[in-house]
Amino acid sequence: MAVVEAAGVRAPAWRGGFGRLWSAAVLSSFGDALRTAALPLLAVTLTDEPLAIAAVTACGYLPWLVFGLLGGAVADRVDQRRAMWTVDAVRGLLVVCFAVAVALGHASIGLLIALAFALTTLQTLFDNASTALLPALVDGEALGSANARLMTGQKIAGGLLGAPVVPLLLAAGAAVPFVADAATFLVAAALVASLRTAVPARKPRPAGSTLRREIAEGLRTLGRDRALRGLCAATALCNVGVGALIATMVLLVTGWTGASSAGYAAATTGYTVGSLAGGVLNLLLVSRIGRVRSVLLAGSVQIGALVVMGSVRSLPVLVAAMAVFGLMGMVWNVNTTTLMQERSPAEMLGRVSSAFRTLAVAGAPLGALLGGAVATAWGLNTPALLAAGFFVLSVASLTPALKRDVSVDAPEDSATAAHVTR
Repeated sequence: MAVVEAAGVRAPAWRGGFGRLWSAAVLSSFGDALRTAALPLLAVTLTDEPLAIAAVTACGYLPWLVFGLLGGAVADRVDQRRAMWTVDAVRGLLVVCFAVAVALGHASIGLLIALAFALTTLQTLFDNASTALLPALVDGEALGSANARLMTGQKIAGGLLGAPVVPLLLAAGAAVPFVADAATFLVAAALVASLRTAVPARKPRPAGSTLRREIAEGLRTLGRDRALRGLCAATALCNVGVGALIATMVLLVTGWTGASSAGYAAATTGYTVGSLAGGVLNLLLVSRIGRVRSVLLAGSVQIGALVVMGSVRSLPVLVAAMAVFGLMGMVWNVNTTTLMQERSPAEMLGRVSSAFRTLAVAGAPLGALLGGAVATAWGLNTPALLAAGFFVLSVASLTPALKRDVSVDAPEDSATAAHVTR
């Protein structure tokens, strides 16, 4: 592992594999942004039913409920590097096939739903393997900085560079964004395959160990840690609101504010710009108030941003609110991911990660469908207000975890005490 000292903060060096992992993640995020921005814009050309459009987003979350825990258990058993590049190669081929279907005029809501479901199913293995691999590439003291650099780079590529060019690519043809997305998957697969990181040593599995027992062990480990347990519950509630917001964002922008597809790109770019600022702000917040309290502050500020989105019928105001929402979203994501990596046993990180993600993502499909339903019944701005309500519940549920802040150096119980120093 290679680490450098930057302004008094332990930061990962680009050599030692982190640079290639960062490059692959950033490139893949650029392609993901093209696809995720193009899919709803393609969906609104196929149907004007809010619930049908929301279903595309909902089916992009459902695989986490079905396969998320399994993906984490598999990630702890296999060569994580090999799993990652194989998954990216398969996803690239799937998107190539989808692009061909779009180019030939065979696109349909059903096909969009099938693509979203298939890509996320593969992502359950990829994301858990990636989370487990990172601590093998950087020193434990640099995990927070490494996560911030990864997420910031992904936001630059995915939002600042990717989403704004989607209208231009769509002007060249409905299939073009998906062709570009497929190419990024394939190049990212090649970058990860070129890593020469040794597979971390694992303890031999006990005789008779099964995937079911290993999954249960990951769930128990998550449940014993007060901080991770509280963060998981809070994130699950947030994701109900996020699901409602994301599923109907294109309707909020183009329908309620009356903006064009360029306005939709502006809203997503605002979110990205805010996220980049959050990557810088996070270090200051953590040094002042700690990781868990930083998450609480982030959720509280996001409530206000959501209320503004659903109350003020103005595209510039919506873009500004999205920037604030993205800023605090970055603070939330960096700290929850870092806490999970720091406090989980190395040999169980895939399972703990999958347990956290599966439970946290569980609310998103419900939120997406709720967003479509309330938009149909009460107006295109109401999903944002619904999201604000769930964020209020999230912040309230996180408060018990703040009775005593959680230190990486002094974890709260014996379940994590032996594993926080890497």
